[in-house]
Amino acid sequence: MLNYKPEKINKIILKISGEILAGKMEFGIDLDAINNLINDIISVKKLGFSIGIVLGGGNFFRGASKTGQYLNRSIADNIGMLATIQNTLIMSGLLQTKNYLTEIYSAIQIDKVAKFYTPSRANTSINEGKICFFCAGTGNPFFTTDTAAVLRAVELNADIVFKGTKVDGVYSADPVKNKNAELFQNITFDEALEKQLKVMDMTAFSLAREYNMAIKVFNISKKGNLKKAILSKEVGTFVHG
Repeated sequence: MLNYKPEKINKIILKISGEILAGKMEFGIDLDAINNLINDIISVKKLGFSIGIVLGGGNFFRGASKTGQYLNRSIADNIGMLATIQNTLIMSGLLQTKNYLTEIYSAIQIDKVAKFYTPSRANTSINEGKICFFCAGTGNPFFTTDTAAVLRAVELNADIVFKGTKVDGVYSADPVKNKNAELFQNITFDEALEKQLKVMDMTAFSLAREYNMAIKVFNISKKGNLKKAILSKEVGTFVHG
């Protein structure tokens, strides 16, 4: 897709960072923020979209934290994977209280709380109309949940990855530090590389570029913005081949 075409979108992978789940708090779960997210996801599900969700774990543990700096990187990343499982259980459980079918797939074996991820199992659940969660990242240290989101999108033949952030899209510079930063609405992978723009971490970005998996970066902290990002060309930044 050279231009964003909402009518071509059916199956989406939604990536949400842990800090979004923390809301106004620096740590843990902000129930208001979570409920807003759940209502947004439900509004999109009601439109008939197939949805897979990858959650970060930074609201519970970050490898770059003070504790993480004293740990072996593999150990720190494994703790981060467990944090994503906690977030997934919370989100999935709250959706179930609203009578929405969910399925949790983990990249590490943790049979009591999640099914072990395989693409065929996950596609079956998505085709059954369930909202699917993919936790524990890729199951390996040194890879982010951004990479996990793109990997799942490629494996499951999703149409696009939506990356929910605290900013309105991809800017020419940090909009918090530079008020004159330009917001891009439509940009190619090559242009993003040339301009050295931060879309996702480089491993995730390279995978998306190689498999031409489009990404849309948008502000998910604004209530109702997920639906707008999916349905409107005007909301967020569309990154494509």
